[in-house]
Amino acid sequence: MAKIFMKSSWGSDDPTRAAMVFGHSAALAKAGHEVRIFLLGEGSVLARKSIRDQLFPVGWPALAEQWQQCVDLGVAIEVCDACRIARGISDDDLAGFSSTIGSPATLVAGIEWADKIIAE
Repeated sequence: MAKIFMKSSWGSDDPTRAAMVFGHSAALAKAGHEVRIFLLGEGSVLARKSIRDQLFPVGWPALAEQWQQCVDLGVAIEVCDACRIARGISDDDLAGFSSTIGSPATLVAGIEWADKIIAE
């Protein structure tokens, strides 16, 4: 099975695109792949539960449901530190799911770790 690094900067401005990284990550994890998600830019706002709870992509389950499915499947979710701070995402927002705070160095580490990289 492959190690897959997923990167997304889609946020609340486009719920359908924002949800793609989670739906695809869940499908890959269900198929037995090890998956990591790196959220940056506007994608970092998805770390705030109140935002996830309000996003309903066209043709897909609610973003909050897809996020939780990824967590349940063991998908690692990393949130860019500079991006989240600039958008007011607190440590409390990151609590409740197995996340790590990302940096340029951890982005590079994720890319080097991966067999495949998908940017959504």
